[in-house]
Amino acid sequence: MTEAPPPPLPLPRGFSCHVSNVGIKDATDDFVVVAADDPCAAAGLFTTSSFAGPSVVVSRANIADQTAQAVVVISKNANVATGAGGLADTEEVVAAVAGRLGFRPSDVLIASTGVIGRRYPMDRLRAGIAALPAALTDFDATDVARGIMTTDTVMKTAAAQLGAARIVGVAKGVGMIEPNMATLITLFFTDAAVDADKLDRVFRRVIGRTFNCVSIDTDTSTSDTAIIMASGAAGRVDGHRFEQALHEVALSLTKQVARDGEGAETLIEVLVDGAGSPQQARTVAKAIVNSPLVKTAVHGADPNWGRVAMAIGKCTTAAEIDQSAVVIRFGEQEVYPAAVGDAGLAALTEYMGGDEVRIHVSLGAGQADATVWGCDLTDGYVRINADYTT
Repeated sequence: MTEAPPPPLPLPRGFSCHVSNVGIKDATDDFVVVAADDPCAAAGLFTTSSFAGPSVVVSRANIADQTAQAVVVISKNANVATGAGGLADTEEVVAAVAGRLGFRPSDVLIASTGVIGRRYPMDRLRAGIAALPAALTDFDATDVARGIMTTDTVMKTAAAQLGAARIVGVAKGVGMIEPNMATLITLFFTDAAVDADKLDRVFRRVIGRTFNCVSIDTDTSTSDTAIIMASGAAGRVDGHRFEQALHEVALSLTKQVARDGEGAETLIEVLVDGAGSPQQARTVAKAIVNSPLVKTAVHGADPNWGRVAMAIGKCTTAAEIDQSAVVIRFGEQEVYPAAVGDAGLAALTEYMGGDEVRIHVSLGAGQADATVWGCDLTDGYVRINADYTT
């Protein structure tokens, strides 16, 4: 039986889109344009990698004035490590899309995802851009989410309502994910009217608490891009409520990315509290969720708390952490320092066989906390990445 398509998710007022296949790699959609009716407030965060791709370089420059009118996403080809020619290709795409839509090139952002080390197939892209209508007629965010996928197994969308305004987000990403800024590719669109400076501050805070707290494999992408655009068509909203709604959308997408990690079968949530500082809490949480030994223990439904203790110990010192004050839990079950009997171990094994596992560590060193998300490590991850370019 063919699975029913997801219901449409309308973009907020003031936005339209175009999604098509131009033949980057296969017959699936690979070329996406989302446009605003007018230039609008925008904010962006990008990879910290020193090997950042041309799409990141161009978008950083174009969003520096905190305005944008369109974003282009090319999937299945990252166009990274392609030299001056790759940069020229990216600039040509931006200029050509701007020309078709009647926008200024400086108001067009671009993101790319896929294989590194190969330039865009420009003949196919030129043909695809030539077919781009001057006025976009699609308004469905699920089309955007589908068009930006690479090895994702599901589309990732989320939305929130705040009064008359809406926030809609899409994301792609399942591998090469250890963000140090935002992550992978995630796009947010809102019809709330938000001043550019405030939008930038709120976006940074929200991304810091969500996408910057997800990790699949400890590898930071060369193309990580997070963008938000605010058309203002719905008017002003309460600033606190706007940040809450944006966090709600971003957190949903963060968990969807973690759950869809390449080959993943289990979502891992790690909460570290009682830390001496927010940085210490996050460092310990990331060490746990990124540990291959912890990941494989979760995959095997093995409540081996010793691997969690190892991860705590490798990223802290004896001067920072008193191990006798530490408490480790899987779900609600304490596993250290309290001993777990046979019945408890059986219950833990059953719990860890579920599709979501929570590891809770209290450090006993202060009041700070952090929560991060990741996934188990399976043979599927190895297979996907062993065959990635072939």
